[in-house]
Amino acid sequence: MSKINVVFWSQTGNTEAMAEAVGKGIVAAGKEANVVEIANASIDELKDSQVFAMGCPAMGAEVLEEAEMEPFVEEVEGFVAGKTIALFGSYGWGDGQWMNDWVERMTNAGATVLNGEGVICEEAPEEDTLARCEELGKQLAAI
Repeated sequence: MSKINVVFWSQTGNTEAMAEAVGKGIVAAGKEANVVEIANASIDELKDSQVFAMGCPAMGAEVLEEAEMEPFVEEVEGFVAGKTIALFGSYGWGDGQWMNDWVERMTNAGATVLNGEGVICEEAPEEDTLARCEELGKQLAAI
């Protein structure tokens, strides 16, 4: 059984719920999910993976969380070329520009972002968003 990493940062639990749903989809598709908070994530595991998912809510002026997630993503940019990744997160204001910027960053670094966009929701994820996250997990597992 192949393990797929789902790495996330969450302040209120919204993005964590989305990460758990991605993991649920991975498991439903027959693979092992490693859903892990950014502080416990292994860069080396991601380097060795062809597919993985990352989640982070919008912070400040629609940016990634700056203390843990941003440095992690900067490191990922260095080795993500040729990999397929899924992105997801929640926001409380704005229009989701942080996700558009994140997708563009990963694409410019050579990654294929699943579906060409991240899964986002405003505030707490509702059932339809969690279902989209599960589907994201199933898509990752099928690669």
